[in-house]
Amino acid sequence: MSDSNCGSGGGATTYAQLRIASIFIILIGSTSGALFPVLANRTSWLHVPKAVFDFAKYFGSGVIIATAFIHLLSPAMSELSSPCLSPAWQEYPYALALALLSIFSIFIVELVAFRWGTAKLAALGMRHDTHGHGLGAHAAHGPEGVMTGGDSNSEKIKEDLESAHDHEHPDLAATGQIIGVFILECGVLLHSMLIGLTLAVDPDFKILFVVIIFHQTFEGLGVGTRLAHLQLPSKYNYVAICGALLYGITTPLGVAVGLGVQTTYNPNSTTASIVSGVLDSLSAGILLYTGLVELLAHEFIFNKEMINGSNRHVAYAISCMLFGCGIMALLGRWA
Repeated sequence: MSDSNCGSGGGATTYAQLRIASIFIILIGSTSGALFPVLANRTSWLHVPKAVFDFAKYFGSGVIIATAFIHLLSPAMSELSSPCLSPAWQEYPYALALALLSIFSIFIVELVAFRWGTAKLAALGMRHDTHGHGLGAHAAHGPEGVMTGGDSNSEKIKEDLESAHDHEHPDLAATGQIIGVFILECGVLLHSMLIGLTLAVDPDFKILFVVIIFHQTFEGLGVGTRLAHLQLPSKYNYVAICGALLYGITTPLGVAVGLGVQTTYNPNSTTASIVSGVLDSLSAGILLYTGLVELLAHEFIFNKEMINGSNRHVAYAISCMLFGCGIMALLGRWA
């Protein structure tokens, strides 16, 4: 690769007006995809059938898993093995190692948080569901309180435990769910910002622009359905809306930043390859853990609805997930 391509020269400056318009077009698509499921689940005037939500939920799970492999891990491996980098980068699969580091880091953080929540519940005389997805309705599992006392407990103790359950346990469960969504959003938002930067300076703008519109809308649908199914106390209702809005503005913000540094930012430069490769690797690990553990395992293996449901229902759910995964994987052909 030539020095000009590996240097710090600027990106493409063609289609200037369309690149500016892309900020608002992607903003509409991303925000709509993420915000619609949240609003539909929280307002009475949007009567969305449960079947539609189920489709979006399973479709979104497939989208997130495909994003991790096709749109994050694969580009990260290419970026960190770029000819622009020193030979030392070619001697070890750093992208895979960073993704592995990310997966175990998220696991440890969630394990510590979950053990803390369990200890809190134990102090209140309650225990949690080990799998935490009794209804399979949300992305991040939280402790489920269950009374452990026998029938001989006095009425006073029972009332105290019920009061503690009403006031303390919802906050603990909400914390667990918010942590899970925060993990998911971290991976998605880093990816979305890098997409915006690339779109602003890429010479093949038109093709990439069309693909990213669909990419961000589908990914927003996956994130939005997870946010919509959060089971939080009313005082935390803003979390889902803020999460959807944050997703919606990230890629447009990346495009705006990219346009601001268009004359100096080269996505193929040594520095850009390292930064993008590292962030993509870490994001891939986050989405792999979230997609395979939080979504796939808890929605299908540990979900009573799936275990006891009809074969037709399970087949439908798997088909929706594979459809979302297939669509997102296909988009990887162009972006």
